[in-house]
Amino acid sequence: MRKSLMLLGGVVIVLFVTVIYAWSWIKMEFAGSAHYTESDKREYNFYTPDVLKKIPRITPRYSFDFANITGPAAHVHSVKFYGSLDTGKIEGYLSGVGYRRYKCDFDTTCWRKNDPKESIYIDALTGEETVIVQVVYHF
Repeated sequence: MRKSLMLLGGVVIVLFVTVIYAWSWIKMEFAGSAHYTESDKREYNFYTPDVLKKIPRITPRYSFDFANITGPAAHVHSVKFYGSLDTGKIEGYLSGVGYRRYKCDFDTTCWRKNDPKESIYIDALTGEETVIVQVVYHF
């Protein structure tokens, strides 16, 4: 009886430590949104799609966002570059890795490759001098 209680206690402790260790990943998996920078390694590696990881950094100041949209069921990953309105390097990069420009939602320009669920939108906000690149995955 005593050995079985010790074994059960050991199993409970191992499970508890495992849940504590994995809690940050569990929270990220079910998060509705996140705001992070490239130096937030765990969030950066978890949320950021490869196309945004490899996109040219057009300014030294930038940040990343993630949103889990219910309703139309979409994941939106974005990077914001502050202090620039030039989208040329980003468009050149997308074209160079095989994306093509299309007319998408409401005659908005987007970029697509082979995955019909993936769309990339580029927008320059003149009032804030900010370029936003959004990668949208529709489910």
